[in-house]
Amino acid sequence: MKCSSVDTISLDNIMPRFFSESDVQGSEVWKSDLVLHKGRYYMIEAASGKGKSSLCNFIFGLRKDYSGTIRFDGSDVAAFGPGEWRNLRRVSISMMFQDLDLFEELTALENIRIKNGITGYFSPGEIESLMRQTGILALADRPVSSLSAGERQRVAFIRALAQPFDFIVMDEPVSHLDAANAGIMGEIMDSQARKMGAGIIVTSLGNPLPLSYDAVFGL
Repeated sequence: MKCSSVDTISLDNIMPRFFSESDVQGSEVWKSDLVLHKGRYYMIEAASGKGKSSLCNFIFGLRKDYSGTIRFDGSDVAAFGPGEWRNLRRVSISMMFQDLDLFEELTALENIRIKNGITGYFSPGEIESLMRQTGILALADRPVSSLSAGERQRVAFIRALAQPFDFIVMDEPVSHLDAANAGIMGEIMDSQARKMGAGIIVTSLGNPLPLSYDAVFGL
């Protein structure tokens, strides 16, 4: 891949290797041919155990235990080396993990700063503004280990935004939030994505991030 900009993500007949053909019957994603476009919003709905987190990790390049092909702008991601993935994850593909992947011993602010220190994307004032908007500014100096699940989700959300991206992958990002807080996150996400012309890929177990989706797929 000659450049790190990503305009399309193609899922060509992919299926987790630990699934059988019967496990993916009725899926609109597994064993299908999908092209996801930059600038469009996609939601992938599924019950537990259908592979939502696996799909996110496949797209983000953290797992390769699937059949089929994932392509970024026509390039097979299986051929990407560590350097290519490192650059892609810095400027083109961001991810908010279902398990959040936060540093428990660090504060909420430190968890955001550790990524922003690499990317230099947000100013200190912008980070403060996002923490205020999401209702966690007063928690900035508290260790993540002392925060509730919903508070931790908001920390992980801001951290995921702390970089440029063509696509952002969000695995059940508001599963622990009420409608009001989920709505705030949806507004922020829409604003940030529109600013970059980015695509959004969200998984949901039934409590989706509120956005105007261009397409919804059942997994």
